[in-house]
Amino acid sequence: MLKPMPLSEAQSLPFWRRPITLLFVMALTMPIAFNAWSALLNNFVIEVANFDGADIGLLHTVREIPGFLAIGVIAVIIFIREQVLAMISLMMLGVATAVTAWFPSLGGLLFVTLFSSIGFHYYETVNQSLQLQWLPKDRAPQVLGWLVAMGSAATAVVYGLIVLTWERFDLSYNFVFMAAGGATALLALFCLFAFPQFDAPTPQTKKLVLRRRYWLYYALQFMAGARRQIFVVFAGFMMVEKFGFEVHELTSLYLINLMINMMAAPLLGKAVARFGERRTLIFEYTGLAIVFAAYGGIYWFGWGVLLAAILYVIDHVLFALALALKTYFQKIADPADIAPTAAVAFTINHIAAVFLPALLGLLWVVSPGAVFGLAAAMAMVSLGLSLLIPRHPEAGNETILSKYAPAAAE
Repeated sequence: MLKPMPLSEAQSLPFWRRPITLLFVMALTMPIAFNAWSALLNNFVIEVANFDGADIGLLHTVREIPGFLAIGVIAVIIFIREQVLAMISLMMLGVATAVTAWFPSLGGLLFVTLFSSIGFHYYETVNQSLQLQWLPKDRAPQVLGWLVAMGSAATAVVYGLIVLTWERFDLSYNFVFMAAGGATALLALFCLFAFPQFDAPTPQTKKLVLRRRYWLYYALQFMAGARRQIFVVFAGFMMVEKFGFEVHELTSLYLINLMINMMAAPLLGKAVARFGERRTLIFEYTGLAIVFAAYGGIYWFGWGVLLAAILYVIDHVLFALALALKTYFQKIADPADIAPTAAVAFTINHIAAVFLPALLGLLWVVSPGAVFGLAAAMAMVSLGLSLLIPRHPEAGNETILSKYAPAAAE
């Protein structure tokens, strides 16, 4: 590792060694392992590990535990720099993915999944913190949009390679897991030593931070996590259960989503910069409420597969507007609070993951449409919360109610 460098001096470096380049390389690196693992997991656990429904449910519960415990990042960064922790976390994700096929049993897969999930969730927590520390406020929305596009491009390459080579070259699970996980681990190792350690202008608070003036951000994060669970768990499941989508058809839908996100994400970043977080989030939550209500209509009124596929794509694009939530926090936060609050927010975002999938799974058996009706209601709650965002958020003006709050409120 090289000597720490103040962020203000980083512009003197060659472009390939600057902070923004590192953010793009990280955005490219994580999806290689994570999405290869995601693409193969269901087939692997059924064909090789002989999982049943209870086993896969337990696996996903274990996978979400590190997200709920992401607050532990605050303790870790007392001893390890955030940039170093990001690289170590990526290597954990890569190594765990690489050896997945070596553990074709419930106990083995629970262990390796927990290990990879710690890497994934700790990386995501620190990555969000570094983005908000390193990117200037005036450029953050546009750059975050490009980072989303980079991640989508990497994911599209992973999916495309699997689709094109899996049957043609008779690839094994072990080969793909090793190739994808190894690529992520090696790229992370390269980043650890090739880039200087960048010092942001403001040292980060290395203790738990919960501030009353961030309450709206916390609430929006909780609702975002709840909606995400419904989309991740049930939207794709609907396409298979109700419309009989096969693996290649569902993967094709994923690829369409990714291609659109690659084009749309930079434009969405520009939209946030132009129209502001308040208007952008109002648009997102209104759109999500309509989409989820329409999902329910598919069950209640028998609407067809084409509409379901279109809604699935729109749903995915709207979620990309979540970058506005990041820039909203960047504008209202004390710069020293970014790292600890990123950890707290990630934990809050994952609270719903602990109980919501299981409870809604029971509701799904009775009425799938009701699950999406509940999601639409959640989107409406988020819409109501977004109306409390000021037109120009900043420290001291975190919500439209701030002017009525005591000035010293923390």
